[in-house]
Amino acid sequence: MEIRQAKMLDHFQTGIFAALNEKKEEMIKSGKKVYNLSVGTPDFKPQQHIIDALVEAAKDPDQYVYALRDLPEMLLAVKDYYLERFGVEVETDEITSIHGSQEGIGHIGMALTSPGDVAILPNPGYPIFEAGAYLGGAEQYFYPLTAENNYLPDFSAIPEDVAERAKFMILSYPYNPVCAVGTKEMYEEAIAFAKKHNIIIIHDNAYSDIIYDGETGGSFLAYEGAKEVGVECFSLSKSFNVTGCRISFVVGNKQVVDAIKLLRSQIDFGMFLPIQRAAIAALRGPKDAVKEQCREYQRRRDALCGGLRRIGWNVPDSKGTMFAWAPIPQKFSSSEEFCMALMEKTGVICTPGHSFGSLGEGYVRFALVLPVEVIEEMIEVIDKSGILK
Repeated sequence: MEIRQAKMLDHFQTGIFAALNEKKEEMIKSGKKVYNLSVGTPDFKPQQHIIDALVEAAKDPDQYVYALRDLPEMLLAVKDYYLERFGVEVETDEITSIHGSQEGIGHIGMALTSPGDVAILPNPGYPIFEAGAYLGGAEQYFYPLTAENNYLPDFSAIPEDVAERAKFMILSYPYNPVCAVGTKEMYEEAIAFAKKHNIIIIHDNAYSDIIYDGETGGSFLAYEGAKEVGVECFSLSKSFNVTGCRISFVVGNKQVVDAIKLLRSQIDFGMFLPIQRAAIAALRGPKDAVKEQCREYQRRRDALCGGLRRIGWNVPDSKGTMFAWAPIPQKFSSSEEFCMALMEKTGVICTPGHSFGSLGEGYVRFALVLPVEVIEEMIEVIDKSGILK
């Protein structure tokens, strides 16, 4: 019997990620040391009070039922956190949980768009942005993000006819993969643009606690008029190292939140109750470890970007996120060619920029997931390999 998958799945390919993983497994089996900086999974541990909250709740047999809804205590914790952390007032009916921002953004297109609608998306862009719009049946318009413009959108360059048909636009700062941060002027321009054209702004805010050089990460919703035009995807994954728990929220415009709630009520029975208890513990617990973790990420950034510059590779400092965005050496014709050569010669694994869209070509992304001393060792391996010569 021949099984044929849905035609829409032909749109999604594993491509280079499968090739990189296969090569990595080969190298490990052969005994070669691998420095895997390709995947953004924090190597830090969750704080003990978060683990304890989850474990204690999991001991209770009554916690294994369908959740069906977000616990009022958890929604109140998010509300209080937004006020304390960002100075933003939201109501509990302007919040809904999602199983990670990846899942939430993947469903946003399905909740908001109909055939004929347009989604305005960044290029380079995190792959789920495009996938979510595709699953919602939206036409896709990609706005360019370039180093010359500090990886910020040029709203005036978006064609009028595109803006008039657009249903939503995605922004994401601090931004993976290009490691840029947003500005007050950019957010204010985005809100004015959204109001003019009746566009919903979706702001992905996964890295607000990983921002460098004395800056403080904020919230899109802190700007006047933001809640009128959009929502923010807020995640605990990177700040509190609970990626596997998939704890995220959509916060902001109630109509958008209600649309997402309605869609998810058809496909999901809610977040596992012990995980909701862990979320409450994270949001209400001490934050000193979050700040120290950011300082450690900066030390890693300095070791990686500064170290690569020292050996002749001009890699700019990341401004935020747990990544670094590096132009490939000029002698290589593509990011994929360079990634494979770097892995073969040094055991260093990074992600080719074209995985994030056409304007990612010519760059690679490094995840800051190794200790400083290992990064320094890796820099020496790269230097001795001669790949930059």
